[in-house]
Amino acid sequence: MIYDRFQNEAIEYINQGHSVIVSAPTGAGKTAIAEHVIETCLQTERCVIYTAPVKALSNQKFRDFQHQYKDAIGILTGDVSLNPEAPVLIMTTEIFRNKILDNPDSLKKYSWIIFDEVHYIDNVERGTVWEESLIFLPDHMNILCLSATIPNIDEFAKWIESIHKKKVRVVVEKERPVPLHFFFQCQNQVVDNIHKLNRFRGYYKPNKTNTLIKYVREKDGLPCIYFVFGRKRAEYLASELYNYNFLTPSEQAEILELYDSLCVRFDLKGEKRAVEMIPLIERGIAFHHAGMLPTLKEVIERLFTSRLLKVIFTTETFALGINMPSRSVIFDELRKFYGTYVQTLKTRDFYQMAGRAGRRGIDNEGFVYSRINPNRIKFEEVRRVIYGEPENVRSQFNASYATMLNLYEKYGEDLFKIYPLSFHYFQTKKHQQKAALKAMESKLNLLKNLEHIRDGRLTPKGEFAKAVYGYELILAELYAEGAFEWLDEVGLAIMAVAAVFEPRKNQQEPPGCSKTCQEIKTTCEKVYERVWHKESKGGVYPFSKPPHFNLAKAMEAWVHGVKFDKIMQYTDTDEGEIIRYFRMAIQILREINDAPISPVLSERLTKAVRLIRRDVIDAEKQLREG
Repeated sequence: MIYDRFQNEAIEYINQGHSVIVSAPTGAGKTAIAEHVIETCLQTERCVIYTAPVKALSNQKFRDFQHQYKDAIGILTGDVSLNPEAPVLIMTTEIFRNKILDNPDSLKKYSWIIFDEVHYIDNVERGTVWEESLIFLPDHMNILCLSATIPNIDEFAKWIESIHKKKVRVVVEKERPVPLHFFFQCQNQVVDNIHKLNRFRGYYKPNKTNTLIKYVREKDGLPCIYFVFGRKRAEYLASELYNYNFLTPSEQAEILELYDSLCVRFDLKGEKRAVEMIPLIERGIAFHHAGMLPTLKEVIERLFTSRLLKVIFTTETFALGINMPSRSVIFDELRKFYGTYVQTLKTRDFYQMAGRAGRRGIDNEGFVYSRINPNRIKFEEVRRVIYGEPENVRSQFNASYATMLNLYEKYGEDLFKIYPLSFHYFQTKKHQQKAALKAMESKLNLLKNLEHIRDGRLTPKGEFAKAVYGYELILAELYAEGAFEWLDEVGLAIMAVAAVFEPRKNQQEPPGCSKTCQEIKTTCEKVYERVWHKESKGGVYPFSKPPHFNLAKAMEAWVHGVKFDKIMQYTDTDEGEIIRYFRMAIQILREINDAPISPVLSERLTKAVRLIRRDVIDAEKQLREG
């Protein structure tokens, strides 16, 4: 294989036994470096872990690598465990972090850890997982970090060197193998230079999707990925193109035959959403988002890689590491919802998506179209997003209660000596460091106040809580009160899905909760009120997530054997979201089962998992069939 300059440089460092951080644009070929590590480890009978930020990416990497390396590949993601003793093990970063803290001896046989999309350390909700993984990384493991472009990569490398006392090599590639050319739709006209937008100041004529798609088609810009920041919007825009047909008669026959065979393979034949998609598919159009059945999403992805789909409307998760390049990328707008409010896209996020344009080895150039509404975004902001410097990666360190308990078990009151090892400490000023330490102290005091810690040791409640990351306080209080002992398999399933569920804005719980559900809800609400009061009084923020019972009726019906299409009547949550939360419930039940609990409870938890994990909820089945 002929490597590019940056790939050769990284591989040379790896061969010399160095840890390496690679920063390169999306689509530049970072995966080839990871493959070199994997192949080298297999040849020398060593083991390697590959981590990814989301389960969808973990699953795709499992499929890709399994095709290359057969039985040498395994996967572990919380709701999936296939070939877990394999020499190459793919997992989410959370699972790796948990292993480091809970069972470090299980990592002795692994000589390399690959962190894909390591710039996720900047993620507000989950970034601390990457930070903890790097802080507590066993000394015998080498690191390969792969990242989209980050300006402060040297700072990041120096931090890792400072805590592990060994050299980390930095490899930077700024050029894409396929250059991007930028276009803008404004006032329903398409221009090829940002300076030409100035002519549109002062008035607004709406942009039409048909106008832009027609332009892209005439410029030979298909296939095209059209990014939108809303599921309903993706479906609406796809339906807007109903009068278009991007396929020849032979292509139509081929894509319908492929779609039909894939629907049979993934048990989607006759499924309502799959049937509704057919009129779009036969025109070379589709949509793809997290609210869809995972199997239907996979079918759409396979159609896209066949190059028979010409236009796909999708949300941004399609850009995250999933190898789905196209000739063109369209941005519906350059603003999105960032957790609590809508703001202009970060440059790094823009290029994560824009990088899907231009297929290496196929296209000489990629085309990126941005739809501009001057009433929603200033031209100066557009210029900053596209031509500005990508944002520095900033620490989001916020140790969870489970992490604090694991650290206390190992270090006791000396656990605060861990904080100076953090990236947060490395890149912040003294007043920020003091605030972070105070936050850790508040959490520790709260854990003592709630009797997770007594006389310098973890109590049974604390031992339980350190196994359930993210939902520690609520579940531990329920456990300590004996709630788990009176819950049967159905009750355990309801409790687990209530713990993980996050309602959409203004989403209401459906009426008609069963007696079992109401008892669990009343108990959980009392426990949460007590926990919230303690956190509020103790100055701990953000507060623990409250349980939500929006999916309780659906879960109750599901574990009683009701078919998936029938449980939809009990919720207004999208199909894909239901599956995701049911799978998360499985992960929580498994984590509880790893805690020191009674054999009777363990047996009930195992049965609850078995009842939930059937048909479309069975993520392992999807991977096996794939």
